[in-house]
Amino acid sequence: MRFSRIKAKLRKNEPALITTLHYTDGTLYEMTSLMGFDGIWMDLEHHHYSVETAANLMRAARVGASDIVARPAKGEYMRMARLLEAGAQGIMYPRCESAAEAADVVKWMKFAPMGERGLDAANADAPYCCMPVKPYLKIANEETLVIIQIESPRAVENVEAIAKVPGVDILMIGPGDLSVLAGMPFDFENPYMVKARERVAAAAKAAGIHWGTVSGTPEHTKKLLDMGARFICHGADILMVKQGLEQIQKNYAPLGFTFDNRIATMTADLEKAESYYAKK
Repeated sequence: MRFSRIKAKLRKNEPALITTLHYTDGTLYEMTSLMGFDGIWMDLEHHHYSVETAANLMRAARVGASDIVARPAKGEYMRMARLLEAGAQGIMYPRCESAAEAADVVKWMKFAPMGERGLDAANADAPYCCMPVKPYLKIANEETLVIIQIESPRAVENVEAIAKVPGVDILMIGPGDLSVLAGMPFDFENPYMVKARERVAAAAKAAGIHWGTVSGTPEHTKKLLDMGARFICHGADILMVKQGLEQIQKNYAPLGFTFDNRIATMTADLEKAESYYAKK
């Protein structure tokens, strides 16, 4: 089994930087891991690839140093276990609403006596029936990251109780969903969102665990670090490609090149539709 790079940093109160890969090309996972990022966020909540594909991507990442932080959908406890067996060092569990739900996550992620996770030992985590079971069970319980996402007003109200659940390592604010459900879509500096960050930070500190969130800039990250955040998620391959393509168009349009930008057309149509529905 692989020891968690993220957990090693958190034990020393050092920040861990995680980046997101959406594309299912093993080359990206291999390159990112070889470059030494602390973790790769693998999102199976919103993206449609299978556990088999996820396992092959994890295999590509094992050539380097990066942890795999896999996110299943809410309530997918059996899929969560399969992702751990495939080699994920951590699970980011979305839309947790209560301490009872967080306790269920821990139960399915940890072996007895900490939980009730099933044992196979024939996959990449053990690995492949080659590791003594007794020490593996103990070390796996210690090294597996349990990341609970706080993504709704109800979760914010319950965050102190969630933070105190034994086995939870990190509280992770999901700012997108939280802002939408709180009625202020993507207004991340709204007073409600600022207070939510402060409350999560305080709950994590009181419980002796860590917290983190998504950050778009070094400046914002510095503010989060000053608040005690140590789990920082920044960047995504799809955004890097998008921004690169936009820069090409910006650089070459002055030379007379033109582009049939369907996305720009769709955006204009969306704005027209929004204006129409606002008048109804």
